[in-house]
Amino acid sequence: MSQDINILETHNLVKRFGGLIAVDEVNIKIKKNSLTMLIGPNGAGKTTLVNLCTGVLKPDNGKVLFEGRDITNWPPHRVYKAGLVRTFQVPEPFLSLTVLENVLVALGNSGENPIKASFKKLWIKEEEEKIRRAFEILGKVGLDEFWNMEAYRLGAGQLKMLEISRALATGAKLIALDEPIGGTDPAYANEIFKYVRNIKDTWNITFLVIEHRIDIALPFADYVYVMDRGKVIFEGPPQLVENEPKVIEVYIGR
Repeated sequence: MSQDINILETHNLVKRFGGLIAVDEVNIKIKKNSLTMLIGPNGAGKTTLVNLCTGVLKPDNGKVLFEGRDITNWPPHRVYKAGLVRTFQVPEPFLSLTVLENVLVALGNSGENPIKASFKKLWIKEEEEKIRRAFEILGKVGLDEFWNMEAYRLGAGQLKMLEISRALATGAKLIALDEPIGGTDPAYANEIFKYVRNIKDTWNITFLVIEHRIDIALPFADYVYVMDRGKVIFEGPPQLVENEPKVIEVYIGR
């Protein structure tokens, strides 16, 4: 599939909460194998838009297309199985499990099979392959040396990377990251985006990133959408964002 093909599109997407229009006829197009930023002030509608795309919320109007298929109103588990996976501002791993165990859970298994259970070599081979794949993923996010550490002992940035690891383990094609550097040490924030960019480039994973820290995030983006009050007020390459008057007004003052 060409990189010029859109993996995710929204067409005139609308979401109302009573009298508030949280998402107001939003149209976005996310290129396959791109790192697209979705930025804007609090209350701009960014997280609501991602919730609409991933099935967490149902739109009042408009469509969501993923890999050319209309997934509007699909339940979250079906969107997830299709390969559109999201993370949250507050990571939600299994805190009592180790880093490796968290990824192994996300990898899943082929299910109980009484015939297969009789052939030890078959299920041992499957388990070995899962562990190999888990370590491969952990190596991509810099967590391989912490594989035996319980998740609750990780730092904020490491927890964000564990969430990304778990998303990768599901076989995601597009991962929507909700503030991946929120609450993390600024010194580690750049590392997070370096890992994300490397995953995009080497594994052809598409990323849609909600972020407030545009000073850190923009250098890693391929394309940017800026939202305010439910609408997309600007879109374009990252080098144009910081000098765009509409964006300056939103971030510095109205």
